[in-house]
Amino acid sequence: MKRGSNIVNTTEKPSALIVIFGATGDLANRKLFPSLYRLFEKGKLSKKFAVIGVARRPLSNDEFQQNIRNSVHSSAKEDALIEEFASHFYYHSHDVTDSASYATLKQMAEELDTNYDLQGNRIFYLAMAPEFFGTIALHLKEDGLTKVKGFKRLVIEKPFGHDLESAKHLNKQIRKAFSENEIYRIDHYLGKEMVQNIEVIRFANALFEPLWNNRYISNIQVTSSETLGVEERGRYYEKSGALRDMVQNHMLQIVALLAMEPPIKLTTDEIRSEKVRVLRALRPIEGGKVHKKFVRGQYGNGEINGEAVPGYREEQMVDPESNTETYVAGKLLIDNFRWAGVPFYIRTGKRMGTKSTKIVIQFKDIPMNLYYQTDQTLNPNLLVIHIQPEEGITLHLNAKKAGQSMDATPVKLNFANKGVNGMNTPEAYERLLYDCMRGDATNFTHWDEVALSWSFVDKISEVWENTKEESFPNYASGTAGPQAANELLEKDGFFWWPIADLEVESC
Repeated sequence: MKRGSNIVNTTEKPSALIVIFGATGDLANRKLFPSLYRLFEKGKLSKKFAVIGVARRPLSNDEFQQNIRNSVHSSAKEDALIEEFASHFYYHSHDVTDSASYATLKQMAEELDTNYDLQGNRIFYLAMAPEFFGTIALHLKEDGLTKVKGFKRLVIEKPFGHDLESAKHLNKQIRKAFSENEIYRIDHYLGKEMVQNIEVIRFANALFEPLWNNRYISNIQVTSSETLGVEERGRYYEKSGALRDMVQNHMLQIVALLAMEPPIKLTTDEIRSEKVRVLRALRPIEGGKVHKKFVRGQYGNGEINGEAVPGYREEQMVDPESNTETYVAGKLLIDNFRWAGVPFYIRTGKRMGTKSTKIVIQFKDIPMNLYYQTDQTLNPNLLVIHIQPEEGITLHLNAKKAGQSMDATPVKLNFANKGVNGMNTPEAYERLLYDCMRGDATNFTHWDEVALSWSFVDKISEVWENTKEESFPNYASGTAGPQAANELLEKDGFFWWPIADLEVESC
């Protein structure tokens, strides 16, 4: 399934100066440097590239390059090209509020542009605290770093704002320095192999697309569960919570991909346009409806893999009386012709029993059970898309049992990336960095998507922030979440499909 788009340098290996703000941080070391190395190792990255690491900490170029080596060593199976790769990295100790510091950075960038023949192409990656996004973007323009003969692109990590108003304010700041088509808002879920596979499963298979509507699908469930708690992110999580941290971006993006209409072409603009139409069709949930359609939870102490773990209120930098949710479950309805009446159930939580991200499409029962005389209940047909930690697709069907009887038995048709193909699928950041360098913004979030997502989520968070949840903590660590989440589906005659029963099997 070939995608078309307004991609720069599609026939050449991309070349650019990449300026990473926050280059000594966790994200850069765990994700960005190893991902760039894999692109370099695979020959997808031109040798005409350079990276300036920017951070407050004073480091020499040699010390920074040793950090690069350490980062790659910790994640790469092979590092034969590490010395050549590290030689492309340079360091600048920087004050994000000081124009003089930007002047030094500009001089450094211009020298590297000449030395590596980078054609004036620049990517500015903001891998640091979001409160600096606007400040950095404005300085980049005012201090001349965006005045280049090639392309300029700004890559921003989530969260993009704290609510709709703050997102609007941030977007206004950034748009003074970069146009919308130069802004790449990263949602790393959109770089995952099986999330991108949603389009192919739907639009390249005559088996599924004719059934992908309210005539044949009874409900869709999207689950993203983690076994980790908030760890050292307590201060951030107190301001965010699971609703802002996961639902506003990752979960709604997956729902949009599942529900969107087939685009007229596989281009960035057309795919984004269809996703925006889905978000516009989301039925608003506000006021008293929030408590009926959405459930929040907070983990207490419990056990994970046989080890005792603390509750959320006992974590570092967390209020002992915190009202912050670490779990969200909700029922979404999309008011359009294709999906009228089909509930999309989402749930996400920390400190749950299993780390897993899965999509379950449950098809409607057949009109008449021909096996009623044997008192046999047929299992519904399911299409399960496994996103992480395993990647694959499972189709649950009913087939005849071996033997003389005509009894049916459930069977699974599996495709596992790690099984059939022996695939080493690209890490999400590797794919997204490559897309950004090529100018393909399809798997990045457009401002319209951000605004509509915040508009939907803000109505829910407003109710929760003004209502003290007396039942917190309401689920033990290592469990599947609060009982109220089960009751949410039971009211509609459904239940959450147990994660452990849906594992993909290697072929």
